Parts: sequence; C-alpha cells; structure tokens
Amino acid sequence: MICATFIGDLQAALPAGLLLLGVGGTLAVALLFAHQTLRVEQDPRVEAIYQVLPHLDCGACGYAGCSSYAKAVLADPTLIGRCSPGGPAVAQRLAAILSVESAGSSHPIRAVVHCNAHTMDKTYYGNYEGIASCIAGNTLTSAQACRFGCLGMGDCVRACRFDAIHMVDGLATVDYQRCTGCGACAKVCPRGIIEMVTFQQSMMMVVACNSKEDGRTTRAMCKAGCIGCGLCAKQSDIFVVSDNLSKIDYSHYRHDEGTDQAMAKCPTKVIIWRGC
Repeated sequence: MICATFIGDLQAALPAGLLLLGVGGTLAVALLFAHQTLRVEQDPRVEAIYQVLPHLDCGACGYAGCSSYAKAVLADPTLIGRCSPGGPAVAQRLAAILSVESAGSSHPIRAVVHCNAHTMDKTYYGNYEGIASCIAGNTLTSAQACRFGCLGMGDCVRACRFDAIHMVDGLATVDYQRCTGCGACAKVCPRGIIEMVTFQQSMMMVVACNSKEDGRTTRAMCKAGCIGCGLCAKQSDIFVVSDNLSKIDYSHYRHDEGTDQAMAKCPTKVIIWRGC
C-alpha cells in the first residue's frame, strides 16, 4: 500500500520536475549564449600592466586602484609615471609593454611637511584633552595657538601604510627611505600642511611653515614660523610671498646661488632641506 502511494506521488510530481529541468536548461543555454555574444574582449595588455603594478590600490595615480589605472594607462600612455610607489622602474616596464619611448617622469613624488615647529616651539592657549585626532583637535583653539601648524596627533601616521611618517616631538616627520608618495598623509591632514612634491633632486628646499598670520602674530605663536618678510623672494623668483607666507613654486624649482642666499638670509630659518 505504501509502495503504491509512493509510486503514485512520484508519477504526479514527475511532469513538474521535468518542466523545471527544462526551464533551467533553457535559461542556462540562454545565459551561455548571452555570455558568448555580449562579452567584451579585454586586451591582454591590461592584465600584463596590472601584474607590473604594486597592487597597493593607494590611489596616488588618481584612480580608484591598480586595476582601474591599468585600463586607463592602456588607453592613454601619457599616464605612465603616475604610479609613485612603483617609481621609475614600474614606469619603464609599463613603457615596454605599451611599446612607447617615454616612460613618464623619472622624478619621484614625495611628501613634504610645511611646518617645522616641535612641541617646544609652539604656544598653547590651554591643555587639549579631547580625542587624540588632528581632525578633532583642529576644531578647538585650545589645541594650540597657531591655526596653521602641525597638530601632532598622528592622523597622518595612522594613514600611512608604509610606516614612512612619524611624530617626532610633536611634528610629523617623513622617513624618505620609506616614503612612496602615495599621498595618504596629505589627504588626512586637516590643515593641509603636507604637500606632494616632485623631487627633482634627492634633497629639496621647503618653506616649512603654513601660517598666513602677519609676522608679529606668527612670532608670538611660534618660534619657527614664516613672517612673510619677502627677503627670499628678493633673492630668487622661485619664492612667492602671498598672504604673509612664502611658498616655493616647484614648477620652476632650481637650486642655485640665489636659492642658497634666500635660505641664508631667512631671519626665522624656515627655509630648510627635506629629503635624503
């Protein structure tokens, strides 16, 4: 009796099972056909380019990750050289894959900190007891008197994946032996004191200040600040003074007698060398 009932149930369910099997098979064939007819063939050079890249997905090239950059550089070889962590070696290999002569800029991009004030050089209005974060500290005047200098709470240190920046006596300090130029430190600094600079030489001149206060106010707040006197600009045209602050125009950077004189004559010694 039980066996007969089971056979009856099986016979009743068989048409439905066959129908589902047929529908599933038809969909599978349709998907396979769509995959074969609608797929976009990828240039094998995209994979070759991707394998050359360091796979850090740091975004220094301006793209979301190495995969996106690989596709972009295939479409536009002038983008070769944007991979700062890879440096000239990767640029040369990309140029070879794409059979182009130019391998982009051979100069590495590195971070420079536009501040030279250590803890002892800074004036404080009060003791900051908030969250140990530059972003949080930047919202309060009690963090330190200067509104433009390094807060020293290490957001840049935590952002760096290469252990290339450290806090030294309250000041963000770059280890140029480790810096890859990924730009992560510059992106998280709430005061914008970290700039990514093309290092044409192993050592580059930097105006280590970001204060836009007048000279008198700067002197009252910091022992290592630019007072906007303009003596540097009189020695070399790579220095431009604006908003009480001297800056270097790195698009016209050069090292010569004029820049040496600018460094020597700076009354607060805020023009310094960065690099290794």
